[in-house]
Amino acid sequence: METLVPFIDSSPILHNPFALRERMEREGFFYFKRLLPREAVLDLRRQILSLCARNGWLDANAPLMDGIINPVTVAQIDNFYGVGVTQAAYADIYRMEAFHRLAQHPNILGLMERLAGEPVVAHPRNIARVMFPTKANPPTPPHQDHIHIQGTQAVYTCWIPLGDTTESLGGLQVLGGTHTVGILPVRQAEGAGGRVVVLDGLSETWSHGDFEAGDALVFHSLTVHRSVPNQFPDRVRLSVDYRYQPVSLPIEKNSLLPHLGVVPSWDDAYAGWTDQQLQYYWKQHDFTYQDYDTSYFKDAAEPAMSSGAMDAPKTGMAGPMMGGQMGGGMSDPMGGMSGPASQN
Repeated sequence: METLVPFIDSSPILHNPFALRERMEREGFFYFKRLLPREAVLDLRRQILSLCARNGWLDANAPLMDGIINPVTVAQIDNFYGVGVTQAAYADIYRMEAFHRLAQHPNILGLMERLAGEPVVAHPRNIARVMFPTKANPPTPPHQDHIHIQGTQAVYTCWIPLGDTTESLGGLQVLGGTHTVGILPVRQAEGAGGRVVVLDGLSETWSHGDFEAGDALVFHSLTVHRSVPNQFPDRVRLSVDYRYQPVSLPIEKNSLLPHLGVVPSWDDAYAGWTDQQLQYYWKQHDFTYQDYDTSYFKDAAEPAMSSGAMDAPKTGMAGPMMGGQMGGGMSDPMGGMSGPASQN
């Protein structure tokens, strides 16, 4: 039987490394109010909605920032691997400097380094979701990110809604503590990702709540999470997934490539950018690479190909997150190489 409990704001411990590690080791996730400046989040929202408007997917008579859809044109979108828009539109999002700049915000990087107790790197394979309320965008079933991302299990996803997002608009729910049970078996399922974890025998106490622009969820690569249905038939939900890991731990090399190969090269994405520090920043690190393991999908339909996951840093938190490996071409929409998309 599943129950729902409200998110607990982790902002009071944001600058306390020991408290952060203790809560992550116990719960497997954080919920932060106002982790990021509201203006920075809304600026990216404005840019993505402007792109949607240029493609005719929004109601031209409604305020842009409300994200009111044009149901006729939205129904005709050729949804690129579940990201919600066409390949051409997703490529345009990928070329937005603001989309990648937000992933490098010092408030996020500082949090991740306090949590890890060592330098971290942001995976450049950032993910955007433009989730129109259509049958082509069903909610993502409960899943763990690790089997899609791979590399170290000490990868943390920062999920950021781009705008005020009540749960009825299609937020995210998290099953706290599931990072401690290892890699769960999966089976085929409807919805982004195409796979659902098998939760037989596990207590299902889901944490949930509303979000304002600037709020964020941060969770371990083994923490089970799911999206909830968008109950507004006329509004789009925007969000981004950014991922981080300690530099010292293994990485799956596709985590360093553009998501889904949506642009032909990073040079293509970087054309016209003004901040060179956002470009090729990961090349300063001498990574250890870990091959992608398709065996996680042997009991599911088709094997996905890589995403990028989470292991454990050599310093910092002990236990399943830090200090060891726990339990076991084109990146897929969940962050890996191929297969269906995750709708975080």
